Amino acid sequence: MPKMKTKSSCKKRFKVTAKGRVKAGQAGKRHGMIKRTNKFLRNARGTTTLSEPDAKIIKSMMPYSR
Repeated sequence: MPKMKTKSSCKKRFKVTAKGRVKAGQAGKRHGMIKRTNKFLRNARGTTTLSEPDAKIIKSMMPYSR
């Protein structure tokens, strides 16, 4: 069997944690910060874990991530 390919877009944007959850950057912080509330900007710092249905899609594109 040939090796399976990993989607380049996924390996650049996501990491898999030790427990198997998918870690991703917070959405909504590229531009337009003036119209966002301060609470939104505070809560959108750092990274977040994806929901299970979304994580399932990403994991199928990253076959060798844990």
